[in-house]
Amino acid sequence: QVQLVESGGGLVQAGGSLRLSCAASGRTFSPALMGWFRRAPGNEREFVAGIGWSTGHTYYAETVKGRFAVSRDNAQRTAYLQMNSLKVEDTAIYYCAARLSGSAYSYYTEAAYAYWGQGTQVTVSS
Repeated sequence: QVQLVESGGGLVQAGGSLRLSCAASGRTFSPALMGWFRRAPGNEREFVAGIGWSTGHTYYAETVKGRFAVSRDNAQRTAYLQMNSLKVEDTAIYYCAARLSGSAYSYYTEAAYAYWGQGTQVTVSS
């Protein structure tokens, strides 16, 4: 069983930065891709960014491209989301998720991910 724990959320002013971490625990951990999603109040959960665990290939939603950067440390089994130039509309609960090999679903869909963290709140004030 894999457990994912996010950290690093908080309150920041618009234009500021935050770095989220997602630490994985469990006997084995070899995802195909680690994804970051977010859910803003009243909205559905949406894809934000993803990174291939072995390839390092990155994927971004258009709304965060150029502002957010996803990375990972395979040895530490941790994924990161560096968020810069934050906007009020980035306010949401942020989740990390692990997509396993063989998933038939596209990386930007929730169904593609087998494991989820509990989420961390990010609030951007104006």
